[in-house]
Amino acid sequence: MDTKRKKIIIALSGGVDSAVAAALMKKQGHEVIGVYFRFFGSTWKSDFQVKKIAKKLGIPLKIIDARKDFRKRVIGYFVNEYKNGRTPNPCVACNKEMKFRLLFDLMKKEKVDYASTGHYSRIIKKSSAFPCPELSSGHSSKPSFCYALWEAKDKTKDQSYFLYRLAQKDLAKIIFPLGEYGKSEVKKMAGKMKLPVAENESQDICFLADNYLNTYLGKYLKSSRGRIVDALGKTVGYHRGLPFYTIGQRKGIEIGGTGPYWVAGKNVRQNKLIVTKNPKKLLMKKFRVKNINWIKPKIKLPLRAQIQIRYRAPKVSAIIKPVARGTFSVETKKPLRAVAPGQSAVFYKGEEIIGGGIITN
Repeated sequence: MDTKRKKIIIALSGGVDSAVAAALMKKQGHEVIGVYFRFFGSTWKSDFQVKKIAKKLGIPLKIIDARKDFRKRVIGYFVNEYKNGRTPNPCVACNKEMKFRLLFDLMKKEKVDYASTGHYSRIIKKSSAFPCPELSSGHSSKPSFCYALWEAKDKTKDQSYFLYRLAQKDLAKIIFPLGEYGKSEVKKMAGKMKLPVAENESQDICFLADNYLNTYLGKYLKSSRGRIVDALGKTVGYHRGLPFYTIGQRKGIEIGGTGPYWVAGKNVRQNKLIVTKNPKKLLMKKFRVKNINWIKPKIKLPLRAQIQIRYRAPKVSAIIKPVARGTFSVETKKPLRAVAPGQSAVFYKGEEIIGGGIITN
């Protein structure tokens, strides 16, 4: 982003991160508009909190009720994935399908230059021998640059894993003010500026609140009991419904006496839960990924990169190859434990996010 005064719309949550991000944008001299999206649950407490922050910063605030859309695009997806035997990551869907989609819609309506959030990540504009076709619109010649999505400086708070579905045209219009700061620095800034922020940290799955996952899914899914079988097909117990189990799970399987057992797989068609007594059976070096979004242009395949299969999981070296239209194989140097269909596999080159997709097996 150039240093001239810009009009920026920023998503506020009521927490410290988005409040400090907005304050930093205003401090740089930009015209800042706050927006709060109502995604779920009761709203008056959050509305009140965000209004206090906007008043303290002296910025206008828009409050948008997006609960119906959120139920369809995030909660509906979340429940349906579990129904079909997969383990989804709703934060990945929410960032692309809700937060940034709504921000970009508002940008057009309000004629805003950039969208901003309190995510811990970085966007770097780089010269490129392979300019991005997405950025050519409106240019008399192809631009000689592209945008790179990088991890945040604070690796303990980095959220780049959830952002791999962003495209070049998205990155061109997004600002992440907190990417160069550590969480402790952000908290200190909030204290110095006396921002009236909520004390509680955001949760892994925000709409679950204090509910357990199985309790939440039980409200939406009819449980269908079925057999629990070992690798040889021998029945060792009965499950209460496949959606209530995930690959690698040990606790809560409720097989008495002969364990411990781990969940090794699901046969959705036959309604069977497959378990193993050998945790080494959960290790895998080869699996497939679909629905890949490549952030970096002109990817040469096969690609050697690092891969992360869960948020905050350690990265491992891997080779990614195309095997069929829209499907890629991943072979890792070290075996990974409990590779779960439905989760996101994100590819890295150093600190740069190359792309990612959905694990299929």
